[in-house]
Amino acid sequence: MKKIFLLMLVSMGLTSISAQPKKIDLAKSQIEWKGEKVTGYHTGTINFVDGNLIYRGTKLVGGSFTVDMTSLIVTDLKAGQGKEKLEGHLKADDFFGVDNFKTSKLIFKSVKTNSVQNYTVTADLTIKGITQPVTFNLVATNQNAKASFKIDRTKYDIKYRSGNFFEDLGDKMIYDEFELNVNLFY
Repeated sequence: MKKIFLLMLVSMGLTSISAQPKKIDLAKSQIEWKGEKVTGYHTGTINFVDGNLIYRGTKLVGGSFTVDMTSLIVTDLKAGQGKEKLEGHLKADDFFGVDNFKTSKLIFKSVKTNSVQNYTVTADLTIKGITQPVTFNLVATNQNAKASFKIDRTKYDIKYRSGNFFEDLGDKMIYDEFELNVNLFY
């Protein structure tokens, strides 16, 4: 009888410390992007296909996300002001090649706790079939998580008008890094 009781306690303890995924709310969660060039910048959004953060108790221990690259839109231009042309170019092979690479993926590899609700995440980011490591800070509460970080597009074979690959671009140069602001709800 003591052995059965002990096994039950151990089993309950293991259950309480097992990883628990929290699926993101796809309707509320959002990625905003900002790409800069010499003469200004453009902003937009991209939608999630799926995603979750994994907790062990109250501690974040992992996560993974898939993004629908075909959902990429420009938000700083209106229809008839070049919005459609820029969206088409960003979806073309010069940039994200969404006909061949419809999704991008982020998979957490390690999570370091900095303080309560504040983490440093190292993850593998796959864009255009190319996987590179990224590191960023993430703040996570019971219902929401936020992160902001920059991505070097040239690491994913996106070299269009990069000053590191082309000369004499002048004011046509586009900076290599673009910014992502991620707001997750679950």
